Amino acid sequence: MDRDKITEQVLEKLGQVKGVGATKLLSSEDRDTIRKMEEKADQMTLMGLGRGDNQGVKKVLDMDVLVSFLTDMDYEWPCGPNVILKHKDKKVGEDTEDAERLEEVEKSADSLVIGNIIIYDKGVLMEANSSKEPLVVVLPPKECESVGCIEGVSDAILASPSPPTDEYIKERMYEKNECGSGTFLLGFDFENKS
Repeated sequence: MDRDKITEQVLEKLGQVKGVGATKLLSSEDRDTIRKMEEKADQMTLMGLGRGDNQGVKKVLDMDVLVSFLTDMDYEWPCGPNVILKHKDKKVGEDTEDAERLEEVEKSADSLVIGNIIIYDKGVLMEANSSKEPLVVVLPPKECESVGCIEGVSDAILASPSPPTDEYIKERMYEKNECGSGTFLLGFDFENKS
């Protein structure tokens, strides 16, 4: 199948997902701008916990096609975890939407809950603060099953951009930064790269 037709199908399918608004194909200039913005964002402290590592955005920037899309409050985020905390390459925490698990962890003297983020051993915060190796807040790539099943698509990945990239995308899409609105990036590869 023609790559333009595959891309059209992807945009059409994406637009049918509940909570997804406008979509936009991004250019190579957009990729360069986003790459620079995300490199800066990775050096910042995320959520007051540690420096960032947006693995999802890094992955989609290297894919054949890059699409941005707007979301509203009806959009269902990919299954978690969507945030993983690491220290010295060891997983030390993650986010969860499981209210029972959050309640259970809050009862533990060793663990800590911040919003919907669980830190398995709160002692790691002291160690991270006193060591030269800070906590790393990883935003992993997430599979986009609704697009990945389209004929001609070999891999479809979702990524949650940093706040500066979110603003940039909204500007590119002529969208106001309204409460409850957000952006995601979708990257996908074609099956036959020849």
